Amino acid sequence: MGIDNQIYNRIGDSWWDEANPLNMLHGSFTPGRFAYFRAVLDRVGLEPAGLRALDVGCGGGFLAEEFARLGCAVTGVDPSSVSVGTARRHADSGRLGIGYAVATGERLPLRDETFDLAYCCDVLEHISDLDRVIGETARILKPGGVYLFDTINRTGASKMLAIKVMQEWRLTRVVDTELHSWELFIKPTELEEVLRRHRMRLGEITGLGPRSNKAALVWNFAQARRGRISFGQLSRSMDVGEVKDTSVSYMGYAVKMA
Repeated sequence: MGIDNQIYNRIGDSWWDEANPLNMLHGSFTPGRFAYFRAVLDRVGLEPAGLRALDVGCGGGFLAEEFARLGCAVTGVDPSSVSVGTARRHADSGRLGIGYAVATGERLPLRDETFDLAYCCDVLEHISDLDRVIGETARILKPGGVYLFDTINRTGASKMLAIKVMQEWRLTRVVDTELHSWELFIKPTELEEVLRRHRMRLGEITGLGPRSNKAALVWNFAQARRGRISFGQLSRSMDVGEVKDTSVSYMGYAVKMA
């Protein structure tokens, strides 16, 4: 069975509901990765206010709203019309001027070299044509533009956590469908090669993962599976953020060369 990307249409109307399994990507994932991305912008000398930013695979708009609050002019694209509708409604309720469109990373309906910043989170491990998605992102970035990303490494450790614990084991899996395929996970060296091919210079790779106790992590997955805690609570209990270990998930940035 292939990856069930239709889940984002089936339950994408309630990304912001803590009882929704998709909300697990918010809890501590959003603040964990956003803190790192904000630090990267400081490091490369980009002042967020006024930057044109593209969210590739925006889902319900978790990160789009964070960047909008920094003063970025954010555009979010996602192939799920249901998710885009949810993101648009939530942004409107918070009076955030985010532009959303239904589109895929393989074919961005945007002009060349028009964005200062692009980011892609929880997406690259779901696509079959990595080269095309990176190529499209590079196309819309201005020279010197920054690309922020995170994805899942293809290792034994990621197979254990992302496949076995989160997907296959009956007592701990998040949903009863196939969210990921281990074969589509991406080694950092593979991603760097694709980035280089599209004139994107890798700046750094660092780990992204839970900082909670491993035994507590598995226990809380089981608790969420039984409905004893929400998926939002599960995410916060994981205390996701920057870690040294890149064997499960990693994040980083690249800069488009002139």
